[in-house]
Amino acid sequence: MNTNVMILPITIEPMQVKYNSQVSRLLVHVFRGKFQHLTTMSDDDLALFFEKLFEHLPTDPAHQRMIALQDGEVIGTISVKWRGEYDNRHKQKLSSWKNFNRFGKWNSLKMLIGLRLFNHKPEVGECYIADVVVHPDHQSKGVGKLLLQWALHFVQTEPTLDMLSLYVSGKNPRAKQLYEQLSFHTHSQSNSIVWHFFFNEMKWYYMVNNHKEVGDS
Repeated sequence: MNTNVMILPITIEPMQVKYNSQVSRLLVHVFRGKFQHLTTMSDDDLALFFEKLFEHLPTDPAHQRMIALQDGEVIGTISVKWRGEYDNRHKQKLSSWKNFNRFGKWNSLKMLIGLRLFNHKPEVGECYIADVVVHPDHQSKGVGKLLLQWALHFVQTEPTLDMLSLYVSGKNPRAKQLYEQLSFHTHSQSNSIVWHFFFNEMKWYYMVNNHKEVGDS
């Protein structure tokens, strides 16, 4: 009996509008434990909420989301951002609040406040990983490493960037270990009452990788 199983290739590609639904559902699937402290929305409504965010947040030239694709399925995603050439403070307004009325004003407001509080403002030369997510069915298969290696290569090839950074929860030692394998080190540790209130997670590690040559190793 032939026990060989064909492993379909995984490609890392820029986010496109046609993948909004898949990426939204992936974010909800992986981060549901965090979001449940912000909203009473169902998983379907929460996924639709993120679709609306993707559709109506203004395009930011200092932001890039990539997806890991296998046989047309989004199995992972990573989002990075950096300091742009101009001040984008006013760009964060949604194009139309009415697009979120269907979720209830209080639900939407709590979600937007929570996401805003979790928003890190990168320093000059810093590329910040806002999220990196792999579907549970595809974890421990190297997908997260592929996404992080893309980010490392991105920093290497951008002359204005010299450091990659991220936050990882103290409740996620497995992810912290993966980052350390890719030469991230803990820059600082914080205990945030605000993040604990919104996400039920108190301890966070701020990790950095500031060696451009790591991506070639």
